[in-house]
Amino acid sequence: MKAESVVLAVAGAFFGLIVGWILGSQQASPGRVAPAPAAQVQAQQGAVTAAPPKTLDENQVRTLREAAAREPGNARPRVELANLYFDAERYDDAITWYQEALKLSPKDPNVSTDLGICYYYTNQPDRALEQFDYSLRLDPKHAKTLLNQGVVRAFGKQDLQGAAASWQKVVDLAPDSPEGQAAKRALDGLKSAHPGMGSTTPGGE
Repeated sequence: MKAESVVLAVAGAFFGLIVGWILGSQQASPGRVAPAPAAQVQAQQGAVTAAPPKTLDENQVRTLREAAAREPGNARPRVELANLYFDAERYDDAITWYQEALKLSPKDPNVSTDLGICYYYTNQPDRALEQFDYSLRLDPKHAKTLLNQGVVRAFGKQDLQGAAASWQKVVDLAPDSPEGQAAKRALDGLKSAHPGMGSTTPGGE
């Protein structure tokens, strides 16, 4: 999965550290995690190369669209449609279906967070962060949201201090989870590239 190109002065080691985990884990764990901008990753020698998008299965799309039409109150086929478009990197289409799903299931932080990542991929980092805030109002301890919040703060807003605060919350809340381990590696890489970041207060903003 890819994101927009922005400029961020972070060492190549930090890119490889966080992006390597993200690209390696996004298919294995529920929910999605926003990677660093692909253009930056590719610019770093020895950095991880993003996998190509999945080919959209039009038959599956048609089946899910029919299911959504038959079941206007069911969020599930809409989520599955959004996931298909997401994996094919058709983010505008994914946004449409995540929004439809969220209308039917407004208390689902996973759907909300996936919608936020789509906003990030479509050059809307502020809207992405607003959506993450909504997810965190539903579940303040939602590790996947906090991890994504840190990525968007770092790569979408160049707010390294804010990113460190988000990742530290993940470590504090779920240190042994995949998200917690990823956040710790991201923090270690960030502090290595920017020694002054080591003074970040755990869990602070």
